[in-house]
Amino acid sequence: MPVVVPYIPTSITVHLGAPRQSAPNVTVSFQDYIKNVASSEIYPTWEPAAIRANVLAQISFALNRVYTQFYRSQGYDFDITNTTAYDQKFIRDRNIFESVSVIVDDIFDNYIRRIGFVEPLSAKFCNGTTTTCAGLSQWGSQELAQRGYDSIRILKNYYGDNIEIVTDAPLQDPRDSFPGVLRRGDYGPNVLVVQVMLNRISQDYPAIPKIWPTAAVFDANTETAVRKFQQIFNLTVDGIVGKATWYKMVFLYNAVNDLSELVSEGQRFYRVNFQYPGVVSQGQRGEAVSALQYMLSLIGEFYDVVPPVQVDGVYGPGTTAAVSAFQRAAGLPADGVAGEQTWIMIYRVFAGLENEYLRNQLRFPLEAQEAGYGQTTRIEQYPGQELTLGRSDAR
Repeated sequence: MPVVVPYIPTSITVHLGAPRQSAPNVTVSFQDYIKNVASSEIYPTWEPAAIRANVLAQISFALNRVYTQFYRSQGYDFDITNTTAYDQKFIRDRNIFESVSVIVDDIFDNYIRRIGFVEPLSAKFCNGTTTTCAGLSQWGSQELAQRGYDSIRILKNYYGDNIEIVTDAPLQDPRDSFPGVLRRGDYGPNVLVVQVMLNRISQDYPAIPKIWPTAAVFDANTETAVRKFQQIFNLTVDGIVGKATWYKMVFLYNAVNDLSELVSEGQRFYRVNFQYPGVVSQGQRGEAVSALQYMLSLIGEFYDVVPPVQVDGVYGPGTTAAVSAFQRAAGLPADGVAGEQTWIMIYRVFAGLENEYLRNQLRFPLEAQEAGYGQTTRIEQYPGQELTLGRSDAR
């Protein structure tokens, strides 16, 4: 994802109409935007806990639109609309309620996200009376507050227990993610972003060849993948990542990961212990299973022999199938059980990918690196035979 660490924009540009409707844009400070939305969506006499819950949902929804560049990646010159059919209500030059203003000033730099995910939650909501949705009920939140629920308990009631509140997010001016034209011969982190986006998009559009290795160098393989992407999506087929190609990649990357949806694959970062934990097999749950699934999920992005696996910490049939497939490819007994030899082999392949693909700001933002996320055991502790799998990009 081009914009890695979510931030609070100093300003946000609102389109005063539906996305395709001819209407003016207005740019306001983010705080003023949230105050306006909250004053337009809810009542100032509601319980403080209900107001806080609604404001957090409104902040998170707006930040998701900014973070995923939901509209800008489609060629629009705004961040969000004021149409409730698409976004949330904003009324230009309306009065702001004092009770709302005080709460927004206190929490405007907080937002909701799924535990382990990077992006702000696309915290959808509706009034809960004339309209209902798979998100927060505004009137329902007031009823819960009257029953003594605090704002976090209200939010978990609607969005699930696997959410957390990020506090004191950094404040900065809005930025355009487009890094400038990228072409064959270029190198650096922006090239790596292109390679990772294309590799993820190729899972849903397999005609796009996998790029291997993802070494942050714009080589012939990257150019071939870019050309195929451009061909599929009716862009100028020149193998150069200009602004149109970049934003189409951003849009598709968001789409295939459902980053702008309430239920999202998400961009995850982990504190994972890859040390062999003992035999791991079907029916088990916990961090060891998550670590195994995480390694397999990355391997599966580059080796077609390993089917996709969900990182959910539950060793179910899907994980068993992925382990068995890996074992067959590695010449091990295909029993679907992650014993020591299987674990070491999986780690060996994963670590080779991880060195190039994960230990960068795309998967491990600076704040996560500083907190110790993404630390792995050195591969040298697993000496032994080399493992070769058939790569999915071998053509």
